[in-house]
Amino acid sequence: MSTVPTDELAPGGTLRAAVNLSNTVLVQREGADGEVGGAAVMLARELGRRIGLPVEIVTFKAAADLFAALAEQRWDVAFLADEPARAAQIDFTSPYVLIEGTYLARANAPFRAVEDVDRTGVRIAVGRGSAYDLYLSRTITQAQILRSQTAGGTAAIDLFLAENLDVAAGLRPQLAAYARDVPALQVLEGRFMEIGQAVGLPKGRPGAAAFVRQFIDEVKASGFIAEALRRTGQNDVIVAPASRRGSPALQHHGDHP
Repeated sequence: MSTVPTDELAPGGTLRAAVNLSNTVLVQREGADGEVGGAAVMLARELGRRIGLPVEIVTFKAAADLFAALAEQRWDVAFLADEPARAAQIDFTSPYVLIEGTYLARANAPFRAVEDVDRTGVRIAVGRGSAYDLYLSRTITQAQILRSQTAGGTAAIDLFLAENLDVAAGLRPQLAAYARDVPALQVLEGRFMEIGQAVGLPKGRPGAAAFVRQFIDEVKASGFIAEALRRTGQNDVIVAPASRRGSPALQHHGDHP
């Protein structure tokens, strides 16, 4: 890899890596002491190892909280979805994993696929400030979007159930895990988006951004990310292909990786 721009990457001498606890596909609490683990944490620690600096994992309950903390300069790198609404303030790497965004519905609902949802009178629960909230806010034309008061975790599902809404939007692995134990629920076929999970850095650190982009390309190619997903039980998550800079990390369901 190229020369490490440590002054840009970790100005304080410790790499502060922000992770989103509501994305349980990539971040999990482990053991009795609740230590944070998961593929995103493994990536952060590997980045710290390569640059020879200690790593501090900075946790946030939701992506919206993580993004807001940028203004307070509370992190140096962040593991979150590459979303156009965030790109004005954050430089992103290429995606390192791809996660489908889809809907949870009741088994007796008149929906079977994501294309059935955007209709007049349909109410969609979303987690406030999530990548799929931002995406659906741009693309839904007929259905109504309702946002949870709190962000993260099962907030969208809780809103969906409490308010008797039609569907809840979310990450397919999380929705599938929830529906597995509730026969009255179903996860719809297809996807409304493909979420590219990436590493973000504050704007204005071009050397650091270039270095981390190269790092992500290398750990994708080496199999490190695939092994991290396997070790954390996320076998259904797709490792993103080689760098797609210039292509959107968030794609409509009609697009293909």
